[in-house]
Amino acid sequence: MRLFNIFALLPVLALLMASPLCAQVTFGSSGEEGEPLRRQQWRVPSPDTDVAAHALLFRPVGAGPFRLAVIAHASTQNVLRRAQMPQPEYRALVAFLVAHGFAVLVPERLGHGATGGRYVEDQGGCDEADYARSGRATATEISLALDFLRKQDFVRQDSAVVLGHSAGGWGALALANADPNAISAIIALAPGRGGHANDEPNRICAPQTLLAAVAEFGKAARIPVTWLVATNDSYFAPAFSRQLADAFRGGGGKVDFRTLPAVGSEGHWMIESEAGVKAASRELGLALNQSKPAAAKKP
Repeated sequence: MRLFNIFALLPVLALLMASPLCAQVTFGSSGEEGEPLRRQQWRVPSPDTDVAAHALLFRPVGAGPFRLAVIAHASTQNVLRRAQMPQPEYRALVAFLVAHGFAVLVPERLGHGATGGRYVEDQGGCDEADYARSGRATATEISLALDFLRKQDFVRQDSAVVLGHSAGGWGALALANADPNAISAIIALAPGRGGHANDEPNRICAPQTLLAAVAEFGKAARIPVTWLVATNDSYFAPAFSRQLADAFRGGGGKVDFRTLPAVGSEGHWMIESEAGVKAASRELGLALNQSKPAAAKKP
């Protein structure tokens, strides 16, 4: 029976992964604003010109222009789990950012959930993992969504902030080579790829390859990074995360590494919870304040 159910899912997966044929792709808002925080469905560009990435947009009260924050979500190599992923929302983190005056975009990347399409950020198998290519692919997706929102009249052209979680954080590190006038800060939340290799806690696939890739990102980095990881993260434990941050710094990147208290049973997902955002609020607030344009910073 289990075998039958898996095969029954294959046509569904094929539809999710395929690019729509003869469909006109349109971008922008695709629904009315609602609660909370002016929540609104949007469609933004993706690397596949035939697929519009689904996204959620949140805004403070008023017309703006607001600084933009883009949240890049976690991912998985498992095709079934990706297809079943709900639209990422990060409610507590979004509320924190909106309270600090940001318009917040949470785009869904190719190969995930309702967006579907080809999974362009595939890292490959463990022995031949290409973490640098994977990170750059994620960075491209983040950049396309961010650049589209920067063209909207309610968004400021400068001083955007990119927050990336797990694989999204890995892509954010690869994006640290962007224009620092457009993106003033990157906040990497438990960034990495290859964690929980074979679904085993505290096992990382090809860790030396990951370290080499992050050093490569550091060589090109122009944007300061705040790197946060929980004490009880079993995907990228603080000791190994510090090695990654040191390799990024050794390559030339500017990084402020911080270890946060344990939250819940698995710290890797802390930023998805209200308790986790509360635990990280001081570090998040400092990073946001430091990323402000000089004239807007608090004395």
